Amino acid sequence: MNTKIEELTQIIKESNNIIFFGGAGVSTESNIPDFRSATGLFNEKLNMTFTPEQLVSHSFYVRYPEEFFNFYKAKLIYPEAKPNLSHIALAKLEKMGKLKAVVTQNIDGLHQAAGSKNVFELHGSVHRNYCTKCGQFYDVDFVLKSTGAPICTNCGCQVKPDVVLYEEGLDNAVINGAVRAISQADTLIIGGTSLVVYPAAGLIDYFRGKNLVLINKSKTSADSKADLVINDSIGKVLDEAIKSL
Repeated sequence: MNTKIEELTQIIKESNNIIFFGGAGVSTESNIPDFRSATGLFNEKLNMTFTPEQLVSHSFYVRYPEEFFNFYKAKLIYPEAKPNLSHIALAKLEKMGKLKAVVTQNIDGLHQAAGSKNVFELHGSVHRNYCTKCGQFYDVDFVLKSTGAPICTNCGCQVKPDVVLYEEGLDNAVINGAVRAISQADTLIIGGTSLVVYPAAGLIDYFRGKNLVLINKSKTSADSKADLVINDSIGKVLDEAIKSL
């Protein structure tokens, strides 16, 4: 086994309060494209006059709801995606009592699908949608099956995904829960994120524990602060580490 993975296994064995902080790289192994890599959505050639950032902004959602949902349903919802090795490994760690929470920038709900219970979704979830007037809840299937912008069957107003769009702030309760979890952790494992999306990436500064572990295919701005850096597939690394416990 890779000596770095052996080191990670040893850290996990000695830890009792692990927090995992993850980004888009966790879900790319479930064939969900990320927004910032060379093959990500932000570099995709779109036959449109708007950038992807504009298409998922609050102002675009308000001004062009039908176009917003056409893009949202085509590019941000992946109903066939399944949890990968990293999601499954983290759920196992939580079941063992080692992992106390997952803090994720992803909106796909795959951590919960794998069995994780304590998940802080910084950017919301495609699986939760609410009427902007009466608050009626709708699942992701309702949005996918709707034509254009989904309309509430209860009051006739527009339904909005519980997803943080550009120009919108993060949910205070979610931020506070994530900060509390990270600040109390003895080990923080960061995986599948380039740590360039703020304010989410800034949350790791609250970590005061013993072991800072970074698992990412490419280098990040926090590598110099980490006790262990592994540049490899996060699913492979976590799966091997968990199997060795």
